Amino acid sequence: MDIFILNCVFAALCCPQCLKTGLKLTEDSKFGLCSDFTLTCKCGYMNGFTSTAKIGRKSTLNSVLVLGLRLIGKGFTAGKKLLCTVNLPFMSKSTFRRHEDQLLKAVRCAADKNMKEAATEVRTKTKTSSCGVSVDGTWQRRGHNSLNGCVSAISIDTGKVLDLEPMSLYCRYCDKNKNNDGHVCSNHVGSSASMETVGAYRIFDRSKQCKRLKYTKYYGDGDSNGFNAVKDIYGPDSVEKLECIGHVQKRVGSRLRNLKKKQKGLGGKGKLTDKLIDKLQNYYGIAIRSNIGNLQNMQSAVIAAFYHCCSGKNKQMHKQCPKGGDSWCKYQRAVHEGKVFVDKSPGLPNDIINSIKTTYMSLCDSNLLSKCLHGKTQNNNESFNNMIWTILPKETFVEMQSLTLGVNIAVLLFNSGYLGLLDVFKNLGVSLGQETVKNFSLMDSERVKSAKRHSLPTSKLSRKKRKSAKKAKLLNFQVKEGVTYKCGEF
Repeated sequence: MDIFILNCVFAALCCPQCLKTGLKLTEDSKFGLCSDFTLTCKCGYMNGFTSTAKIGRKSTLNSVLVLGLRLIGKGFTAGKKLLCTVNLPFMSKSTFRRHEDQLLKAVRCAADKNMKEAATEVRTKTKTSSCGVSVDGTWQRRGHNSLNGCVSAISIDTGKVLDLEPMSLYCRYCDKNKNNDGHVCSNHVGSSASMETVGAYRIFDRSKQCKRLKYTKYYGDGDSNGFNAVKDIYGPDSVEKLECIGHVQKRVGSRLRNLKKKQKGLGGKGKLTDKLIDKLQNYYGIAIRSNIGNLQNMQSAVIAAFYHCCSGKNKQMHKQCPKGGDSWCKYQRAVHEGKVFVDKSPGLPNDIINSIKTTYMSLCDSNLLSKCLHGKTQNNNESFNNMIWTILPKETFVEMQSLTLGVNIAVLLFNSGYLGLLDVFKNLGVSLGQETVKNFSLMDSERVKSAKRHSLPTSKLSRKKRKSAKKAKLLNFQVKEGVTYKCGEF
């Protein structure tokens, strides 16, 4: 409220000592959004108070403001712009950092408690201390030249974050002050690409002591050397490597596209087009997901998918496709119903089939497919990574303190929703308001409803159709327009 309006209100009130009007309000000092006021009267009456509650000398409102800014992915500069625009005072950068440090302690304490509860939930659910975790690294900057990164381990059984390791290569203080007197801040020495390997080792190394768990199954994407770093951590070959089926599926597309780039004559109309590569990749993924737990059927299905996608009106190759009226293969369904199947696509020439067959069949190996029998993905890790970089936007560099704060807030939101932040308020000593609890609960229920709606088979099918239509539209534009932009070509 404006100080002038407050003065007018108090001037109309009676002094509790002389019972006369004319009380005067003065603002003695400001600390961000918190002010110290003194109420005085001509009779000598004097009473001091603050605009918001304090913990020691720190205002709780200022600490909550720092938390609110970080929740929306903003920091000191954004907060200063916002409060200046609405004519409110803001704290200095050093004060902001002190509140951030206090908030970090409260958030880290709440996140550690949350992850320990998640570990207890795993032990209760599995009736054992051995479990599987999905391990993934993420970097603030795209590519592998980032100064900041984070490695997370998420339970396959509960889908909750069990542990994480924020990592940084840089500290502004150490960079400016060579004689730093033992100042310790950045926690990684080496390349950015090695963060995932080092982070995975640290997480596995402390699992027994901190979480009372042994991560005996490692679900990874195959992008890093993380598994080799931890496979013997509890003893020789004590950790089993399993693949994320989503990443294995993507290998079909990436390897065939690389082959098309290296080998001339593979691409072009009627040959190995991007559309056909996408089709092979999708059919490969469907074959894996449809045969979870059955290696023989899975291997037969992924091989059948290859010949099915390569066949056409000139050459039918559907012998390995499942037979019967409920087959996913239109040719086999037509045969079962006694109809003639008309295939409009020309199919791939034999020389193209032979060229790509070796690359595709290498992904049909029984050793690889046996690691996909679980049918699990790293979608939870991808979702958690997205939550981290929503709180810590990739376009804004942050130092270790802000990085640690952001990833621990992400743990609370991911594992327990917005209601998980209530422990932070308690640790700060801030009394919870009705609106805070009510709206946090409302946001959580809306998020659950949205997730359920998006996970419906009809919603998934609708998304696939929209994505396919969008891709086809873009391809048509490219064909019609030709090359309109290419580096150094014009």
